[in-house]
Amino acid sequence: MGSLGSARARGLAVLPLALVAMAPRSWAQMTAGPPRPHKSVYGTLESVDPALNRVVMKSNSGEKLAWSFEPAVVAEVARFKPGSSMVVIYRPIDANDKRVTAVAFPGSASTPLYLNMTDSRVVLRTAPEVGGACGKPDAGPVTDSVIPSGGTGEAMDACWCCAESGKSCRPENKTGRGKALLVACFE
Repeated sequence: MGSLGSARARGLAVLPLALVAMAPRSWAQMTAGPPRPHKSVYGTLESVDPALNRVVMKSNSGEKLAWSFEPAVVAEVARFKPGSSMVVIYRPIDANDKRVTAVAFPGSASTPLYLNMTDSRVVLRTAPEVGGACGKPDAGPVTDSVIPSGGTGEAMDACWCCAESGKSCRPENKTGRGKALLVACFE
């Protein structure tokens, strides 16, 4: 898992790319219940320290934030230049525990690409946005794509989420052109 400060995030070396698409699903077939809270930090990449498994970013509000990840995630982040736009999407678990879902680099690819850095297959779930917002029940059909560990998937709609294979999630994150490293996927 990844978190602000003393985070730990699972990851593996990048394997060959693969994507297996599944049939679209209706919103009613998704997980019921209220949306899970998630947050994002926008900013730029400051530095990468492979010896400490640390990535430092400067948020748009001027704060320097250090995130620790597994070596494979740090190595992938190191491919981006300091100053690159960066977004960290995380879920607050409690007051002192924040688990990272993804580290994204907007504008780094011509389409929304998602690299699975976890140690197992994940489901990339996408859905259209409604009125400029994600996570709405009337968004229309939901599309699931299975991404193997180390594989890359592409989002076909405006909203996304990821879950462990066989689990579900609600597409509440906005997609964007660029590459996102999936660090940990949740229900």
